[in-house]
Amino acid sequence: MAQNATIYKVELSVSDMDRHYYETHKLTVAKHPSETDERLMVRIIAFALNAHENLEMTKGLSADDEPDIWQKSLSGELDVWVTLGLPSEKVMRQSCSKADKVIVYPYGGRTAEVWWDKIKTSTTRFANLQVIGFSEQDTGELAKLASRTMKLQINIQDGDVMVSVGDTIVYVSPLKWKSAA
Repeated sequence: MAQNATIYKVELSVSDMDRHYYETHKLTVAKHPSETDERLMVRIIAFALNAHENLEMTKGLSADDEPDIWQKSLSGELDVWVTLGLPSEKVMRQSCSKADKVIVYPYGGRTAEVWWDKIKTSTTRFANLQVIGFSEQDTGELAKLASRTMKLQINIQDGDVMVSVGDTIVYVSPLKWKSAA
């Protein structure tokens, strides 16, 4: 019998000084049975880093042809495609042809670094692709914050991220591995 997704209720207050975006999002996030707390929290951070009124969580791991997060225009075109993990060059190529802006957030420490070293030369032709990594230490600390009901305050300034839950604060420094042209 297949396990069902676990539902997380997230109140996400984003203060992004870099983009002058200040908004609170009430999210219902379905955590796939195979998804770790680390991946769930990276997904929430990725949402905060790209927060917009039209940004949405998708089916994620439950759908092969969808990113983890996307932003569609009012006419239905894909403006932003956000993927987590270590996608193949083929997946990145397909994503770049479907959306105006594609952002990949690899995580997993040394595994992610090896993946990037192997794939980075084949990604130079994708002008609309950004790759932004997270250190294993940062994502490990984020994973400790995961709970079924979360009230997160995320402050973004000069590319650095401060995540606070109650009295606990975690600092995350996203690493730009590839910038869009």
